[in-house]
Amino acid sequence: MTQYIYIASPMRLPSGSYGSNPISADQPNVYKNELDFTHLYFENNYDSSSKQRFSYSPHFTYKHQVAAFSNHIPLPYQLKGTAEQDKCLSILYTYLEEAIQQCGVVEYFTSLNGEEDLPLLKKRTIHWPDVKKPYDLVIDDREFWEITLWNANWLEHT
Repeated sequence: MTQYIYIASPMRLPSGSYGSNPISADQPNVYKNELDFTHLYFENNYDSSSKQRFSYSPHFTYKHQVAAFSNHIPLPYQLKGTAEQDKCLSILYTYLEEAIQQCGVVEYFTSLNGEEDLPLLKKRTIHWPDVKKPYDLVIDDREFWEITLWNANWLEHT
């Protein structure tokens, strides 16, 4: 089965391909090597045929959602530190950072395809400044994070 990552936000999230590096614009499907082909494609939760949004998982509270999968976004026991994992986790980190900067909060979740409705195994609130590097985004299957830009305790003390 395929492991997916899901992201939800109160604001629209960008969709599309991030990170692929074809040899030229004239040959968009030709790559120099596997690393240049490695990318993430974020697909939004809008069904154009029914013209309606759907939810990837009942665990989400926000209507704007995207899903992505890659064999290079590891679960903790799959960490190898390969160049492909580095690249995909860096893309994910940048994507999340931009979304959080825009709206202040996102929900981040991973599960096997078809198991998005099963009960969560872990749920946490994370503050973005505590996510120091892309590898901090490696989470367990059916783990759910609410990531906030600011720590509420910090705001109380300012």
